[in-house]
Amino acid sequence: MQRPLPWFWIVLAAVLLLAPIPAGRLLLDVLGGITLTILLLPLLLGAAGFLAWQVLQRRMRTCAVCGFSAIGLDQCPACGSPYEQQASSPADRQVPSAGLEIDARDVTIDVEVVNDRD
Repeated sequence: MQRPLPWFWIVLAAVLLLAPIPAGRLLLDVLGGITLTILLLPLLLGAAGFLAWQVLQRRMRTCAVCGFSAIGLDQCPACGSPYEQQASSPADRQVPSAGLEIDARDVTIDVEVVNDRD
């Protein structure tokens, strides 16, 4: 057996929405706020997740020995070697200056060609 349509509530909602009375304006404001919240909530959650991921990535430290990444530890939980102290400012990092001579053998990769079609 089908239920009849609630015409009374439909007409009451239409009168409240169409009538220029404070109750109609309040109902429109509430419905508009709920609609904006539903539409903007995924965007806000996505932005918050992106910011949290960026903060998490900055706090991760990678072991120079085994490559394991961890947060907030002084030594690697995988191999036990201590993490290297990272430089805090760009001036502390060792960057070769323009006048410094660098041996090319230290910065190039030797490649040997092997012909396997014999």
